[in-house]
Amino acid sequence: MSESNAAQGRCLCGAVTLSVARPASSVGACHCSMCRKWGGGPLLAVECGTEVRIAGEENVSVFDSSPWAQRGFCKHCGTHLFYRLKEAQHYHLPVGLFDEAPEFSFDQQIFIDEKPAYYRFANDTRNMTGAEVFALYAPPPD
Repeated sequence: MSESNAAQGRCLCGAVTLSVARPASSVGACHCSMCRKWGGGPLLAVECGTEVRIAGEENVSVFDSSPWAQRGFCKHCGTHLFYRLKEAQHYHLPVGLFDEAPEFSFDQQIFIDEKPAYYRFANDTRNMTGAEVFALYAPPPD
């Protein structure tokens, strides 16, 4: 998938559809305890930037999971729809949400220091600790 190809996804019940103008061509895994609690395992997500359109937005519930980020899900079927950075409105969508199975590459793992020992991925990836992620993405303290 090239970064210029639009992509579309939907929740399990079809109440919410997301259209992405330029999804990344790669998938990353987040091993933080919050993502694992949210989905029962690591979050496998695609960076989608700010050009994400949501149809059926009245069916979306949003949880403020931190001072800088929100998690969205369908209020009918519970499908996880997005992780969104509040200030920049920057979206990461679960890779399984997309209707078609584009050929993504798996190239990054974050919060690698929180990954439990009971699973591991065989792919060679760029790995970042939680501290490295916060240094890169978290807004400066007030």
